[in-house]
Amino acid sequence: MTGPELRALARTATRTIPWRDLAPMSRGEGIVECLHPVPWLVGSWIVASGPWWPLAVPCAFMFFLTALRLNHEAIHHNLGFGARGHQIVLHGLSLTMLGSNHAIAWNHLEHHRHIGTERDHEGACGRMSWRAVLAYGPRFPLDNHRNAWRGGGPAIRRRMTVDLALNAVIPLAALATGWFALAQHIALMLVAQCLTAFFAVWITHQGCDEHGLVARTQRARWVNFLTYNMFFHLEHHLFPGVPVKRLPRLAERLDRAFPEIAGAAKRVVAWPDPFGRAAIAAEPRAS
Repeated sequence: MTGPELRALARTATRTIPWRDLAPMSRGEGIVECLHPVPWLVGSWIVASGPWWPLAVPCAFMFFLTALRLNHEAIHHNLGFGARGHQIVLHGLSLTMLGSNHAIAWNHLEHHRHIGTERDHEGACGRMSWRAVLAYGPRFPLDNHRNAWRGGGPAIRRRMTVDLALNAVIPLAALATGWFALAQHIALMLVAQCLTAFFAVWITHQGCDEHGLVARTQRARWVNFLTYNMFFHLEHHLFPGVPVKRLPRLAERLDRAFPEIAGAAKRVVAWPDPFGRAAIAAEPRAS
């Protein structure tokens, strides 16, 4: 299918595939979502305190991945909390991930509203080469903050100010205690921030400019399990109101109703997943 035909089919999918039954989240489910990063954060600090400190690196990577998922849900108000509750989640993530998650939120919502345009600062990373996006990586969070500060208005600036003040907590604690785990955490979070443009944007959008579909997706079961279902990115763009935990069920509906989209969609990870097989990550059926 041509790009315009795929885009038209995707618009039809957003109008015809039932999704609202997947959207509601209870407060308890939101709390469970908030707990996903905790074991990885605690684990990274525990192993960093002993002879196996290099193992803190993969633990910190998984913490950052699960924190990005939680951040993503808070941005789209998909946790079952009120507006203030989602702001508190973003503040808490700013404390542990470093940087302002309200700045990330502002840029991400601009990405959804103006994808592919000059206002889509986040999505522009997907149009770079892999070398260019890695080189640009250290500037990406800085540009995120500058764009949000300039364009977000007084409310965003106030929330960013709180976020940036919270950024000082862990560095001050590291200085006061001399705890190596905290110093290592700071270093690893800075590295992760520099790689966000590549891992959070480029791999899910690269090669999609002329394709017709705005993002990539994934069907390999093991990949979706390891990435906490974060690679159902096409589905997220089509239905941003559906929580990440329910995107596998949404993908099943998309595959059944529009096999042309499922067959044409680029994969985040090129792994054998013949279309038509049940290669969607398992999720609890209860919503």
